[in-house]
Amino acid sequence: MHITVTSLKLKRLWHFFILANYAFKVTKQMRNEKGFLSFKNKGLGRMQYTLSAWESEEDLKRFARSGAHKTAMQKTNKIASEVNTLTYQSDIIPDWKAAKDLLLTKGKVIKFT
Repeated sequence: MHITVTSLKLKRLWHFFILANYAFKVTKQMRNEKGFLSFKNKGLGRMQYTLSAWESEEDLKRFARSGAHKTAMQKTNKIASEVNTLTYQSDIIPDWKAAKDLLLTKGKVIKFT
């Protein structure tokens, strides 16, 4: 199984409402994708997190590069100052503590101005 953990640091607190609009559309797309296994999200204030599980890397990539997710990714730099992401293989879906620890130690950070 392929796990993707992502954090977004929003530029402004009110950007949460823009993110929520994107997230609604992305979640709808995700739940209809081949290979989708699980999704959860959480956040507080400007820090928002997602965790998804997929049957294969191909399923994950197809989803990430299409539809509402592709559109949201193209606009991320407008609402986020930083994105941290990690994709890895696992037999289990991690709890939030493990997911955040992995993201901090092994994630790829992208910063926007």
